[in-house]
Amino acid sequence: AMLSVVVCFSPIGDGWRTRLRQFPSLVNCCTIDWYTTWPSDALVAVARKFLQTIPDLSDEVRSACVEMCQAFHSDAHRLAIRFQAELKRIYYSTPTSFLELIQTFKQLLADKRKTISSLKSKYEVGLDKLTTTETSVEGMKQDLIALQPQLVDKNKEVGEMMIVVNEESAKTEKVKEVVAADEAVASEAAKSANGIKQECEEALEEAMPAMNDALRALDTLSAKEISEVKAMRNPAPPVRIVLTAVCILRHIKPVRVKDESGKMVDDYWPAAVKMISEMGFLQSLQTFDKENIPADVIKKVSSYTIKEDFQPDRVERVSKAAWGLCMWVRAMETYDRVAKVVEPKKESLREAEAEYEAVMSKLNEKRSELQKVVEQLDGLNRKLAALKKEQDDLTCQVDLCQKKLERAETLIQSLGGEKTRWTQNAKDLTKDYRNLTGDVIVASGLIAYLGAFTPDFREGALNGWVEASSGKEIPGSEKFSLEKCLGEPVKVRNWV
Repeated sequence: AMLSVVVCFSPIGDGWRTRLRQFPSLVNCCTIDWYTTWPSDALVAVARKFLQTIPDLSDEVRSACVEMCQAFHSDAHRLAIRFQAELKRIYYSTPTSFLELIQTFKQLLADKRKTISSLKSKYEVGLDKLTTTETSVEGMKQDLIALQPQLVDKNKEVGEMMIVVNEESAKTEKVKEVVAADEAVASEAAKSANGIKQECEEALEEAMPAMNDALRALDTLSAKEISEVKAMRNPAPPVRIVLTAVCILRHIKPVRVKDESGKMVDDYWPAAVKMISEMGFLQSLQTFDKENIPADVIKKVSSYTIKEDFQPDRVERVSKAAWGLCMWVRAMETYDRVAKVVEPKKESLREAEAEYEAVMSKLNEKRSELQKVVEQLDGLNRKLAALKKEQDDLTCQVDLCQKKLERAETLIQSLGGEKTRWTQNAKDLTKDYRNLTGDVIVASGLIAYLGAFTPDFREGALNGWVEASSGKEIPGSEKFSLEKCLGEPVKVRNWV
């Protein structure tokens, strides 16, 4: 297989001659093809191909730029011939130079457009801010004029509301003092009633254990034991005396009988036997009305309870049933004795409780009145708080508006002179942006082709290109300056 190697070299500079000396085979063993200069139609075709991607160019200006690129290359070739003839110095204008011309034009045009657009945008934004600030100043003045009367009215309204709240607070304090005094009276009445109630309970504690013991004793009685009592024809004295006391408590009348001497006497035994024979006898004892025992009955029963035969231990030895009834009679007597002591205290308790209820009723009325006053005061306080919040908001708005107005006026005063300059700079940048195409195309040709020439050759070619660009109606500056077109003042100043 045949392997073909293509090696490309540029004749510009010393690199070509150096390699030929180092590698003689490049001359002896290679076929050298010398590429001739590109024809004009080729230059135009290449330029049109590359320049068609540049945005914001009209077709006329794009075609003119293509013609200028072709003219730069052709003029540079003719200028190189004259340069060699006059100064004996060789300059090569190769297709690479043409491609660099096109790439430089595209790159410089894009960079300068971006720079000028950015700078122009900054001026326009600054001008827009100034205009907006001037408009805002008028709006803020109107807002401030509208807010100040509102703030005055709101201050007046808050002051009036504070007076009302203070008056209502004073009234509320007076009602609170009255309620506090009534509460002290009610507390004292409750304390008195509780003391009397405690005394009653302490007195009843003496009788209630005996009563409970008697009721429990009644619960232990059986029908058999009751029958034994009924069967007694000649009961023992303790049994007889106990049942006599029970009959007296229950208001059962005795039977009139003759005694051994023939004298008529009261005999409770027949009535007692009949009494205990009743079906609900024990139940009647448990539900006996112990609160309303007549005094003469208690007096009569008391004459029996002190007797020797009425003592519980003695009665229990004779009959268990009689012992239970004995305990019940003694409990009734004890309860009645205690009740006589407790009853006045109960009456005092009822009076104290009635007084307490009256005081509490009056106190509740005062509390209800206080609650209404407090609720009314709370409503006024909430309204006052809302008004104060509105007052604070208005004050904040007025203060903020004043500060904004001061800052805006300071900004306008400080930048008032800049507005004219910024406006003119924005117009100049708009003009510069429009002239970029002509200036950059000439600058690109100068960079690509005229760097190696002397000032006389360079100036002559540059003047011709500027006239040609103007003749083709490519937008550009009236007087071309490479420093003005591509220079950056800050960098240039640092060079000095």
